[in-house]
Amino acid sequence: MPQEQPTRSSEPSASAYSAVGVDVDANDRLIPRYRELASSASRPELVGNVGAFSGLFDLSGYRNPVLAASTDGVGTKVMIASLAGRLDGVGRDLVNHCINDILCAGAAPLFFLDYLAAHELSEDDKVAVVSGVAAACRESGVALLGGETADMPDLYPSGHFDLAGTIIGVLERGRELTGERIAPGDVVIGLPSNGLHTNGYSLARSVLGLRPQDGSWEQRQARLERDEPTLGETLAEALLRPHRSYWPALSAVLDRVNGIAHITGGGIAGNLERVLPDGLMARLDSSQWQSPPIFGLIAERGAVPRDEMYRVFNMGLGMAVVVSAADAPAVLAEIPDAARIGEIESGHSSISGRVAIMSDDGQIG
Repeated sequence: MPQEQPTRSSEPSASAYSAVGVDVDANDRLIPRYRELASSASRPELVGNVGAFSGLFDLSGYRNPVLAASTDGVGTKVMIASLAGRLDGVGRDLVNHCINDILCAGAAPLFFLDYLAAHELSEDDKVAVVSGVAAACRESGVALLGGETADMPDLYPSGHFDLAGTIIGVLERGRELTGERIAPGDVVIGLPSNGLHTNGYSLARSVLGLRPQDGSWEQRQARLERDEPTLGETLAEALLRPHRSYWPALSAVLDRVNGIAHITGGGIAGNLERVLPDGLMARLDSSQWQSPPIFGLIAERGAVPRDEMYRVFNMGLGMAVVVSAADAPAVLAEIPDAARIGEIESGHSSISGRVAIMSDDGQIG
């Protein structure tokens, strides 16, 4: 790389900027490619075109709208995506995670904005990441309203990147899901996850030998792409399966729901507690849902205790939905892969706080 040279100009020229790791021309070439992706994930409420300094969205179709917003990232899952050379999936992870977060408030997703920061990531790789964002938006009827791509030399190693985004959703006032309606006797319904989703990857990478200190790029890549008999697939396939969006499954039953918990960092207990009113607890039966094999592999390879696995990972549950006992049969009939996993009680567990997870070998969680 050319050495940085002093300049009298207060604004570096394009060539000088490129010499320190920021290619203005390359970023300019990305704009029409991003615009094409955004046009594939649009809604009629959009005002103006993507590419301006801000995005505009018309809310006139709502009588008394309440906006819901959430910002999140994909975490160190992006490092596994880079190692495997499979970058479009993390865009789906980002959008679907954010959709699920505002779904917990009862909000329908409207539009999304992404932020991609990198160093020496190729134009095609940047487009691959954003194409995943656009695809997930399109699948859930969300408008990709805009975003930002930033080159960050010195902050990120060459070829590394980070991805974050913000989603805005809406619901009519009076239909907010706050958990306040949850009562003793309510039923907890679980919706399955398809793997780690976007949480616990720092522990998973350590246990599975996928950190930079665990060998050369080629060694770690071979480890990632090797068939794992206990999984029936490679580590790459198990670890990079995109975060599931629960909007399609739950949108039709929100009027029957008293509370929703998105099972992310903090595990089942840590997230379900967030929606329980004071004085109530949830008692769950872990035999009522399947835990994908990747969790067993992580626990075995890392000798990770079961209670810690339940604090770090979703352990096979992507969403916990609380409904009245009377509404439970209709909700279960509407969502084929959902299962009744527990109930709400008064009081608290002396062992595990406000969420008790029962299993064949005792109480956990």
